[in-house]
Amino acid sequence: MRILSQEDVCEVNCVHPDAAAAARAALPEDGCVEQATAFLKLVGDPTRLRLLSALNTCELCVCDLAAVVGLSESAVSHQLRLLRAGRVVAFRKVGRVAYYRLLDHHVTVLIESALEHAAE
Repeated sequence: MRILSQEDVCEVNCVHPDAAAAARAALPEDGCVEQATAFLKLVGDPTRLRLLSALNTCELCVCDLAAVVGLSESAVSHQLRLLRAGRVVAFRKVGRVAYYRLLDHHVTVLIESALEHAAE
């Protein structure tokens, strides 16, 4: 557990009612917070983030993704099932080949922003 330093806390106990009211009004609803938290946990896994980073370049099949991230096709399929259930990726089948892509622009922006932030 981290001990707070004097720099981490206010030196006086005061509340700014207008600022607190504005922040309270801007809070998302509980259901939205729970969904967003589940989403962030899902994409926060290193293996899944690697898969999503690969999919950020182009649509890929399971075999290609396995080769890119160095995992078995079975392990990749398992992770993709989780991502699909969490509405992070979409897929299409062509014959016996399953192709995956990021579901929408929101996922793309999140992945790009997270990696950009980490690189700073």
